[in-house]
Amino acid sequence: MKTTLKLTVILLTVFAFAMCNTKKSAPFDWLLGKWQRINDKPGRTTFENWEKTSDSTYYGVGFTLQNGDTISQEIMKIIETNGKWNFLVKTPKEEEFISFKIPTIEDDKFECKNDTLDFPKLIKYWKNGDQIRALVSGDSLQLSFEFKRIE
Repeated sequence: MKTTLKLTVILLTVFAFAMCNTKKSAPFDWLLGKWQRINDKPGRTTFENWEKTSDSTYYGVGFTLQNGDTISQEIMKIIETNGKWNFLVKTPKEEEFISFKIPTIEDDKFECKNDTLDFPKLIKYWKNGDQIRALVSGDSLQLSFEFKRIE
């Protein structure tokens, strides 16, 4: 009887310890990796690469190639500050990052908003099976991006 009780206490202790140390997956981990756009204009190839640099920071690079030359590039960050997430974007022509609030985060999608801009005002990312999709929109323009994971 004492052995069974000891074994039960040990198992419950181990289980409780394991549950306390289980980290919940962060809301943007599904975005991690290297992605290639599959609905690009002919002659262009667009990529996005995402990595997690800390529990509160994701770093992304997006770029488009045409005839072997980089014709566009942007640096992206998803950062948590004081419990709130923000999406930051910067092109080489800009001195500062443009900030978007992320008011909507779900398991496999999020929305970023900045109503002070003409374009884009809204950026949406979501997982679609083994692909990711993005929608970038403003007052009268909407761009759709479809990406597949690459190795």
